[in-house]
Amino acid sequence: MEESWANSVSRRALGIDLHLDPGPSGGVRRGLIDALREAVRGGRLAPGTRLPASRTLAADLGLARNTVADAYADLVAEGWLTARQGSGTRVAERPGRAPSPAPVTNRVPFGGYRYDLMPGRPDLASFPRAEWLKAARRALTAAPNEALGYGDPRGRPELRAALAGYLARARGVQASPERIVVCAGFVQGMILLGEVLHGRGVRDIAVESYGLDLHWGYLTRPPGMRTRPLPFDELGADVRELGGGGGAVLLTPAHQFPLGVALHARRRAAVVDWARRTGSLILEDDYDGEFRYDRQPVGALQGLDPDRVVYLGTASKSLAPGLRLGWMVLPAPLVDEVVAAKGHTDWSCGVLDQLTLAEFLESGAYDRHVRAARLRYRRRRDQLVAALAERAPAVRATGIAAGLHAVLQLPPGTERSVVQAAAWQRLGIAGLAEFRHEDAPEAGNPMDALVVGYGTPPDHAWPGALDTLCRVLP
Repeated sequence: MEESWANSVSRRALGIDLHLDPGPSGGVRRGLIDALREAVRGGRLAPGTRLPASRTLAADLGLARNTVADAYADLVAEGWLTARQGSGTRVAERPGRAPSPAPVTNRVPFGGYRYDLMPGRPDLASFPRAEWLKAARRALTAAPNEALGYGDPRGRPELRAALAGYLARARGVQASPERIVVCAGFVQGMILLGEVLHGRGVRDIAVESYGLDLHWGYLTRPPGMRTRPLPFDELGADVRELGGGGGAVLLTPAHQFPLGVALHARRRAAVVDWARRTGSLILEDDYDGEFRYDRQPVGALQGLDPDRVVYLGTASKSLAPGLRLGWMVLPAPLVDEVVAAKGHTDWSCGVLDQLTLAEFLESGAYDRHVRAARLRYRRRRDQLVAALAERAPAVRATGIAAGLHAVLQLPPGTERSVVQAAAWQRLGIAGLAEFRHEDAPEAGNPMDALVVGYGTPPDHAWPGALDTLCRVLP
């Protein structure tokens, strides 16, 4: 067998001789990459040549399919091959000369996938267009003329009143309309809070050791501000490491993103006690708190102390990110400072969309939509867990049954190869390592895992997405 690797061997699938040599340390995959690269460089595989499917070449070479898929993915990344839906994998027209592409991360442009299982996105095909249009007509008909003017930087009073009622009922938030500021999505909320905290002299903001670096970056845009990751375990962020006061902490307590655990009750109480004792602020990102499947949702942390917690919510997961509608429920002393900051940079949220969402909430249409979405996402998560048990028993879903994504624990050392194999299949998934804070200690990396969003595919595409996912798993 070893002699056949070292010699020039004729392969039916390619129709050429490959000089396969795994070498002392590179392994079979590296040997295949080197052999294919040399075949292209030497002209035995001409530009435009279509390569066999990974399954076909793997069978002909007597290799695992993932080995071939990973080799193809690496050569695509290096510019030797191209991979496009409908045309397969081909030798690049100018092999080896393509610019180095970005690594496979959760920042691949939206729409570049055959199946999109990136986390944090809802099923846009299920947006309630008919009900939204009805609400928009009613809202526009009832709107006073002054509503079409510049208005209050806090947002339309109709929406703030509707949000106060809904959040109290659904999330246990203690809110009055005067303490709510409507913003252009969660991102604007982060930018405004970063400016206000900087103005208060805060320079150090504690965060969970896994999350979105995009959010951390927006929060620390003012000069001199930094984020400090907290240790993390099965109970959530270890808030005992918060230390002294005068600062702030950003948490996702109802459903940690991305690891998917709920902050333990003792730690919820401890972080509120820390904020009271030190005069600090808690920034609560309640991005998908309405979607809990195994029990009633955990109430918002803000309900424990409205004077120390800033509650942030958004319509991005429940309805659609394109609405650019988010909201903050602020401690009373913070309202004027946030409104002043918003007035300087005012990214307006469209008045008509605000009025429509207010009507959508007041009419009960929002509740009906969330109930239907909760059933749909719960069914998808159940199907994902069942498919793993049947087709990929070495992989298991971790975290609570909630939200629009699941964390799939992989065998050690396989995360990168699975993400690469998925990229070759044009399947959008993210590796857990992409969400790890750069300053988090190595010991805090809990496992090799995927962060898989099951919300995005429309219903007709979900079976194909699930099948493709199972095929790239070990």
